[in-house]
Amino acid sequence: MDVFWENIIVETAARYSVVILCTIVFLAIFELVTTYKNWHEIKNGNFAVAMATGGKIFGIATIFRYSIEHNDTLIQSISWGTIGFILLLSGYFIFEFLTPTIKVDEEIGKGNKAVGLISMMISIGLSFVIGASIG
Repeated sequence: MDVFWENIIVETAARYSVVILCTIVFLAIFELVTTYKNWHEIKNGNFAVAMATGGKIFGIATIFRYSIEHNDTLIQSISWGTIGFILLLSGYFIFEFLTPTIKVDEEIGKGNKAVGLISMMISIGLSFVIGASIG
C-alpha cells in the first residue's frame, strides 16, 4: 500500500483534490464575512466582485503552492495552507480597517471597480508574502 501512496500521480491527485476542497471551504468563509453574495454578484456582471473573488482564489492557490512545495506530507500542507488562509482573511479585515473613509465591502458590492482591483492586488500580494513565510 505504501507504493500506491508514493506514486507521483496518486500524490498529485490527492494534493489537487484537497486544494480544491479547501478552496471551496475558504471561499464559503469569505462569502460569510462579506455583505454581498459573491456568485450572485458575479452572475449579474459585478466586475468588482469578480476581481476581488479572483484575487482571493489566486491568493489561496498561491499559498497552497508554497505550502505543497515546502512540506512533505499532505497534512502539513493543509495545516500551513489553513494558517495562510487565516492570514489572508486577516489581511482583508486589515484593508477594511485601514481605509476608514471607504467601506471596502460595501464599495465592492456596489461594483466599484477601483476598490475591487485594489482588493484583488492586496490578496495576490499578501499571498506571496504569506507563501514565502510558510515553513
